[in-house]
Amino acid sequence: MPRCSDMLPFTAVTACEPTDHRASPFPKADESRCTRFRFRPRDADEKDAAARAEVCLRPGGGTPARANAPTLQRMDATGQPLTGAAYLDSLRDGREIWLDGECVRDVVNHPAFRNAARSIARLYDTLHDPQQRDVLTTVDRQGHRTMRFFAPAYSAADLLASRDAIAQWARTSFGWLGRTPDYKASFMASLGADPGFYQPFEANAARWYADYARQCLFLNHVLVDPPVDRNKPLEDTRNVYLHVEEEVDGGVYISGAKMMGTGSALTHGTFVAQNSGSAARLVEGRTEDFALVAFIPMGTPGQKLVCRSSYERKSGAPFDNPLASRFDENDAVLVWEHAFVPWENVLVYRDIDKARAFYAASGFLPRFVLQAVTRQAVKLDFLCGLFLKAIASNGT
Repeated sequence: MPRCSDMLPFTAVTACEPTDHRASPFPKADESRCTRFRFRPRDADEKDAAARAEVCLRPGGGTPARANAPTLQRMDATGQPLTGAAYLDSLRDGREIWLDGECVRDVVNHPAFRNAARSIARLYDTLHDPQQRDVLTTVDRQGHRTMRFFAPAYSAADLLASRDAIAQWARTSFGWLGRTPDYKASFMASLGADPGFYQPFEANAARWYADYARQCLFLNHVLVDPPVDRNKPLEDTRNVYLHVEEEVDGGVYISGAKMMGTGSALTHGTFVAQNSGSAARLVEGRTEDFALVAFIPMGTPGQKLVCRSSYERKSGAPFDNPLASRFDENDAVLVWEHAFVPWENVLVYRDIDKARAFYAASGFLPRFVLQAVTRQAVKLDFLCGLFLKAIASNGT
């Protein structure tokens, strides 16, 4: 178990002051951070998805995405998986995190997140440990050295090796961290195996796999609509649920909310899609603006994370609460207020059939089950050991 001395002492952290705005409970975004595009009315009959995808795929095509739009693709110039220190530094990207009425300025050093952040950082350092490298990493078919489960599996032997890598990482937290970076690899590796599933955005899928696997990036996902107004038709919930507001040459602007972003405050980006429940409410000809599958970097202007209260901050000393103080994966509702998503971050747009099929047909389901049950087996090992210690301590 990590030593208590490895953890930062609990000290007061300065937070930015909430500001009263009549139209929103959140302070308005810094307008200097973004460049707005001219509005182009959406016309699904005139402009199909292939034409929209061509804007970002052809050299010099269309209005470019804003130059300062956050990106996940080139976080580390070495072309290697992130180290623990590089991971922590990558979290300082201007993300907007809200916790108990505070706007958190520095998630790396805030008492609600800092120990969990360092628990994740240790995972990245194991990828560079010579004694663990052969178990944890492999070289994929594109020549990238990556964590084994980040790469597609092409045989039973590949899956077994991935399982062993998942278990090795899980032992670092005794299985208590459920949404470690390898969890979303359940989906992301499928982009490398079958990018054609996302036509006409298959080039985006292939590029995202390469950049993700090369650095072992950490993603969260939000697939569920908030439990509000579910008795109404989906098209009557645009004031609450995530949807596309505007389409421009460089991408789309989105607004609304989605959940539940487990561990999202400590990730590099959010994967937005629909699970089978939310996808079932999509209706042809009425809700195409909800049919979006995309990646959104955490530093995107207009994106806000509203976190639940922190177990880590309330846990006191790690000596007294060794699990809650280290392994709290804070959950959050994600809210977007006219946030920009460039075309190169889009996998599905206004395609209801594909948005419905993604959850079951993308390859995510069987792979995330492998990751989950492997981690739970490690957690069970810990619990069995704990019970044995308890029995030995009372002499029974």
